[in-house]
Amino acid sequence: MQTTLAIDCGGGGIKASVLDGAGTMRAQPLRMPTPYPLPPELFVKTLLELGARLPPADRVTVGMPGMIRHGVVIATPHYVTRSGPRSRVDPALLAQWSGYDARNALAVAFGLPTLVLNDAEVHGAGVVAGTGCELVLTLGTGLGSALFDGGVLAPHLELSHAPVRWGTTYDTYVGEPERRRLGDAFWSRRIRQVVDGLRPVFRWDRLYLGGGNARLIRPEQLARMGDDVVVVPNSAGIVGGVRAWDLAPV
Repeated sequence: MQTTLAIDCGGGGIKASVLDGAGTMRAQPLRMPTPYPLPPELFVKTLLELGARLPPADRVTVGMPGMIRHGVVIATPHYVTRSGPRSRVDPALLAQWSGYDARNALAVAFGLPTLVLNDAEVHGAGVVAGTGCELVLTLGTGLGSALFDGGVLAPHLELSHAPVRWGTTYDTYVGEPERRRLGDAFWSRRIRQVVDGLRPVFRWDRLYLGGGNARLIRPEQLARMGDDVVVVPNSAGIVGGVRAWDLAPV
């Protein structure tokens, strides 16, 4: 049975496990803080070291934040900064990450077939039913998104960078710093407002709310969002590493 090393790379931490063909974890997931500053070479080295602590696998799936096209980094929000999310952008890191072929670099480093996608897309691969229009929003350091139609992954859009208010993007509006500032009750109300605002844009059949902060949404706000909105476990960011190979155009 083919096994997959699935690595979920976030702004604050990197998690990994090895999965069998059914998506069942073959090893306890490992987590480490995301190191900063993080040039591409250190990124690859970090993932190699994390993978070496897990059982051998036949292929690798990596989910990372930002705009990823065919395994190439078009833009990434956190890894170009000097000390992590919300810190100052380092021009040298920005240049190194722009156009970086992460899939090829990791495939060479691991010596295995490798798939690199946006982290929300891998997360979505672990939860979508494969029918109708399904939107996935991940709530963590910022906002991630992925859209599936009939189980097929659509081209990635960086919804997180769209303005939701004057001078405020979705990333800032619902990200972790705002959750801490507002508290879970007011932040949950804000999530509901975002869902209400996006509904006429996507007209989804099902909306999945995932990521580390989705579990903090207050039940009363979730109930007001409708029966077509469900919260899914954050572990999907790893479990989706198997199914992503079937749903994503490679």
